[in-house]
Amino acid sequence: MDHGTPATLKGRLALFFKGMAMGIADSVPGVSGGTIAVMAGIYEELINSLKNLHPLTVPVLWQQGPAAFWARINGTFLLVLLAGILTSLFVAANTVLYLLDAHYPLIMAFFCGLVLASTWFLIRETGQWGGKSLLFALLGAGLALVISFANPLTGNTSLIYLFCCGMVAICAMILPGISGAFVLLLLGAYDYVLSALRGLQIDVIVVFATGCAIGILSFSHVLSWTFRHYRGQTYAFLTGMLAASVVVLWPWKVTPEQEGATAAYYGPSTFEAATGEPAAVISVILLAVLGFALVLIFERISGRQTETAATTQTAVE
Repeated sequence: MDHGTPATLKGRLALFFKGMAMGIADSVPGVSGGTIAVMAGIYEELINSLKNLHPLTVPVLWQQGPAAFWARINGTFLLVLLAGILTSLFVAANTVLYLLDAHYPLIMAFFCGLVLASTWFLIRETGQWGGKSLLFALLGAGLALVISFANPLTGNTSLIYLFCCGMVAICAMILPGISGAFVLLLLGAYDYVLSALRGLQIDVIVVFATGCAIGILSFSHVLSWTFRHYRGQTYAFLTGMLAASVVVLWPWKVTPEQEGATAAYYGPSTFEAATGEPAAVISVILLAVLGFALVLIFERISGRQTETAATTQTAVE
């Protein structure tokens, strides 16, 4: 399998920072690490790489050697990406959570801009749109909205329950438009897991991480199969999920942990009246535009790099 893993230090640093962005997103209720992977252009490679992490790949280790095994599982790509995700979870998550607490409308507006631009580019990946694509897009949007508007449960802290939470949440984390952190919130385990990460509670972290590993390795096979056999419909479904996540990221909203039940959505003026906090309409619009523009710039740069690499390859041949 020919992977797009960067061979240069600059490329691997870029991949590391993409992993950090995914880790930050996965720590925030309402934002999906899968969304960031789509924006960064690594989503399909991530799914296909995870699919190869299964027991049937192990014989390659002694039949063809460690180098062949590492190449088969796309080890460098996964290792660098995972390092970025874990780094941000342990280092940057507190900063993002502070910003969400202190400047919620502004941060959500920025995410809205990112998601809107990413949705536009994801539409192009779907190919030719027709009735079937539209149906899958509506199904994706419906699933994202149903999960987003569900009422949080009061979870328990048993290790078995946390293992199951890890399996479910990780599947959401790699789907654009569905927040794994928000799913944890719905399951009543978000605060407990986050506290365990901050306090380095090894037993909780190991059990939760094991659930995540089993969940993502199983679910990646499903996603890889759908991309292989129904690529257009899969992208249409993901486009719907991504577009619907804009509703979840509405800036003038009181979050479930603040409200105690479902999230409450407001207009700018009613938000100020309900919360006593400034709506900051102009700042919200500017940050949404900034988020949108950053994705456009990123896409332009990525496109040029791909073009250059293709031209270089052609010249070599």
